[in-house]
Amino acid sequence: MSKKLLVLPVALALALVLGLGGFRIAAAKDTPNDERERAVKAGEALSEIMQIPEQSIPTDLMERAEAIAVIPHVVKAAFGIGGEGGKGLVSQRTAAGRWSAPSYIKIAGGNFGLQLGVSATDLVLIFTDKDGFQGLLDGKLKLGVDAGVAAGPVGRKAEVATDVLLKSPVLAYSRSKGVFAGIALDGSVVSIDDSANKVVYGREIPAKEILSGSVHKNEIVMPFVRVLEQYSPVRKHTTD
Repeated sequence: MSKKLLVLPVALALALVLGLGGFRIAAAKDTPNDERERAVKAGEALSEIMQIPEQSIPTDLMERAEAIAVIPHVVKAAFGIGGEGGKGLVSQRTAAGRWSAPSYIKIAGGNFGLQLGVSATDLVLIFTDKDGFQGLLDGKLKLGVDAGVAAGPVGRKAEVATDVLLKSPVLAYSRSKGVFAGIALDGSVVSIDDSANKVVYGREIPAKEILSGSVHKNEIVMPFVRVLEQYSPVRKHTTD
């Protein structure tokens, strides 16, 4: 039998295996334990970033944040199909200055700066403006289009220029193999993971309601919320 004839059956068998494997992955549904693990990993990623000596997200920025999203372990698509993707959580600061129950989110598209030899990266998005966060409340936000995005400054005492905040209500950070830096994410799309929210909260709830502060924070999401509260505590209101 010729080599050409041998190649075809092998290729078909490989395609079948990959196809069935993909079907199993697509058919599998995340469980509450899976979503709690995601909350744990998001909390760990933010905690580790904030503990980097003199290279963390500025304290002032964490204090003024209107919303914070963490997407741990973003990976490149397999077989060079292109694009990157990951899942994480986002919480919004309520009118009382506290952090809301988080909504689960997904990010896709764009280029997250995953270089050759780097298999995954952790992403952090700091929303400094309520208007810049509105698109995500409506279900989907395209960075650089629906809201300006810029690489965030690094260093606990670093200051954010006013013009940067005006032009870019979203500041982005990435950490790959221990290297932490600001990163531009133009073209990336952040969307609500409604299926994960249903698993976590037991029913279908609009992300806008979850992030309003009216939904109870359960033990599935608390590993993430506790870290937020540690590094970005309750904002105290002041009166003129």
